[in-house]
Amino acid sequence: MGRRILLLQGHPDPAPHFGHALADAYADGAADAGHEVRRLTLATLDFPLLRRKAEWDSGPVPPALLPAQADIAWAQHLVIFFPLWLGGMPALLKGFLEQVARPGFAIGPIHGHAQPQKLLSGRSARLVVTMGMPALVYRWYFRAHSLKALERNILGFVGIAPIDETLVGRVEALTPAQRSRLLARLRRLGAAAS
Repeated sequence: MGRRILLLQGHPDPAPHFGHALADAYADGAADAGHEVRRLTLATLDFPLLRRKAEWDSGPVPPALLPAQADIAWAQHLVIFFPLWLGGMPALLKGFLEQVARPGFAIGPIHGHAQPQKLLSGRSARLVVTMGMPALVYRWYFRAHSLKALERNILGFVGIAPIDETLVGRVEALTPAQRSRLLARLRRLGAAAS
């Protein structure tokens, strides 16, 4: 029986990039293996940034993001594609996560000092991150700090686990053969819903 997979394209630019090709390869592999796939492209959504705690606590979710919340609730596995910008995720992706990961949807009520209930438990995720620097430099020299923060402080906080990573370094310098190998790898990951 196939899994329900949501592919979230977090690149702020709607023009095609290699990250879009990686998402297409993952989607093809998943669909061919019988998984159900939905796609969400952040660059096509119009929503405001949160500016006050009260907005996050009890403000309405922007209408453009209600279908996104429905897709996240539907999914068993999320795959988030984004480029590394200034050492972290693009602001559009961070703003999106702040808007959708609200109390009542992603976490339960907070009572005193107790940890809130993780309402998105039972879902797994994969992060596919493209970057200009070598992936090993990001992972070992910079210690992948922003990726760990995303995994622990956002996805893990709402109950999403396990979380796997695919880091694609020196993306602009990849040869056609390297790109082909990466696309084949993403097809295999899609087929395995991993």
